[in-house]
Amino acid sequence: MSSLDNWEIIHLFNQQYRHLNKEMNYRLQEHNLYSSQWSVIFCLNRFGPMSQTEIWKYLHTEAPTITRTVSRMEKNGWLIRKPGKDKRERVIELTEKATNEYAALRQTMDQFDHDMLASLSEQEKKQLYLLLKKMTNTGASKE
Repeated sequence: MSSLDNWEIIHLFNQQYRHLNKEMNYRLQEHNLYSSQWSVIFCLNRFGPMSQTEIWKYLHTEAPTITRTVSRMEKNGWLIRKPGKDKRERVIELTEKATNEYAALRQTMDQFDHDMLASLSEQEKKQLYLLLKKMTNTGASKE
């Protein structure tokens, strides 16, 4: 393989991200969710109730984006906001609907994960994981 310019790597990475996101949205249609909403559900299922600030920091997104996503999901019965430690803080948690539907969602996403990584060997998956972690740790934005 000849030498690659950084832009070629980042361009391919971005193209693959867009492909994955589009395919994920397609698969989540049956649950009436989008990838950004799945990310919030996954996060809350993994870590339990969290503040909106904790969610947007974990997902590396902007606060207004999470606010809009959480509002939409609350309206659709996936999440509930409860008072936090101070007047401004709201703690977000999954509703009973979300908890009940999580197994079906997880099955959809497990199939998606399998399909997207099917062409990689176990060693390549481990290598990809380590490379992505390394990129995240060195390219993290300052908050």
